[in-house]
Amino acid sequence: MALRPPDDNEPCFSVFKSFLPSQTKRPTTMADSTQAAIDHNPDSGSVAQPDFHCVSAGQGVTFSTIADWEKEVTGKPPSYPEPLFRPDVAKSIEEEIESLSDELRELSLKIHDHPELGYQEKYAHDTLTAFMRDHGFDVTPHYLGLETAWRAAFEVGKGGRTVGFQSEMDALPGIGHACGHNLIAIIGVGCAIAVARAMKKHDIAANVVLLGTPAEEGGQGKVKLIDAGGYKEMDACLMAHPSAGPPRSAGTPSSFLAIQVLNVQYFGHTAHAAGAPWEGKNALDAAFLAYSAISVLRQQIKPTHRVHGIIEGRDWAPNVIPDYAKCQWLIRAPTWAEVQVLHDRIKRCFEAASLATDCRMEWSEGVGTYDVRQNECLANEFTRVCKGFGIDATGLNQEAVGGSTDFGNVSYELPSLHPMFAIPTEPGGGNHTTLFTKAAATKQAHAIALQTAKALAITGARILIDDDFMAEVKKAYDEGRMTGTVC
Repeated sequence: MALRPPDDNEPCFSVFKSFLPSQTKRPTTMADSTQAAIDHNPDSGSVAQPDFHCVSAGQGVTFSTIADWEKEVTGKPPSYPEPLFRPDVAKSIEEEIESLSDELRELSLKIHDHPELGYQEKYAHDTLTAFMRDHGFDVTPHYLGLETAWRAAFEVGKGGRTVGFQSEMDALPGIGHACGHNLIAIIGVGCAIAVARAMKKHDIAANVVLLGTPAEEGGQGKVKLIDAGGYKEMDACLMAHPSAGPPRSAGTPSSFLAIQVLNVQYFGHTAHAAGAPWEGKNALDAAFLAYSAISVLRQQIKPTHRVHGIIEGRDWAPNVIPDYAKCQWLIRAPTWAEVQVLHDRIKRCFEAASLATDCRMEWSEGVGTYDVRQNECLANEFTRVCKGFGIDATGLNQEAVGGSTDFGNVSYELPSLHPMFAIPTEPGGGNHTTLFTKAAATKQAHAIALQTAKALAITGARILIDDDFMAEVKKAYDEGRMTGTVC
């Protein structure tokens, strides 16, 4: 997912490691977990504070300790919410995820150390499917005709609802897991296993499905799975994504942008650029005119809209009129409906350039990626559960995400939740940077990912066991579909 990396000049919270004792008992339940919501060493049980928590939106105050930060934000220490629905189930989920910590850490590092591009995630596919099979799940590799997609399912009893989780796997060219998909993968794994074991322990009829989804970084793997029917069995689907941000913060932002990919080719005619330029038809001129027209158009589009692109050539030389130019452009807006309106205005810029230069234009479009419709009921429950872990799940809601994800298309198909959670990074180390790649492999990031997994899994479990809650989730989704707003 493409996110705006923090500017090098934006402040970061410096958190000294001396704030907490070097050895602290590892919590196993929500009641013990206020401080451990930050960091713990999954191997030794010690608590270690990260040196920096990079903030992806500028804030003008630096706090020397997490306690100072929290006091400034809330004015009081963390308070626990009202009792959870089925606290016995929640406790089982917490304990199961804690028991998996070392295995999940090893799994995360394996994926992190073997970065693979979209639709090439063969190592991740084989490693994750083997892991789920070893933990009692019914595994389908190469799911629905996609070589690196997979499905892992666990059934308890008959007639129960189905909750879905997601594990993303792909990395970025040249910089590896700079969007933390290794953490997304183990959150999905941890949630699925913990919920399945809790349902079995408490004899609750339920189905748990974990999908391994390839090629999120521009390959739209989830869209292909949707088209093949991969989500029809689910009543709801949940995942979580790391980002830079303030300590102990998460959120369910609605600022993921819908996106449309445009590919435009211009075909002209070569000629000697000095001897007989009038005999040529300049395809580069066409691309340049389209680029200029879009640049002028930006003054008349909304501040929340984004249009950006590149121009490529083939066998260009300065003494030859170019007969070919290729443009790739991206249109983004807060909703898919807005993308469609902007699409027509952008297309006219390319058509005008073709007409002006007498170059033939070929136009093609990628499959659209929609905005994320966060389910209000699921978001509220996740936020409530996070409080017990000392996580402020409203802390990232106002961040200018500005990115896009194929999970948006999932959120149009069924009730969905896609929270973001902050991991400690260095200054300038937001998503899609080499510093974030480094951050995604730290023990601190692992500990925070597990705390997030607990909250996400407990939220998902309520879908399975609370009929009234599920009815409200479905109602919110249906209302969102009718109004076209966040559901």
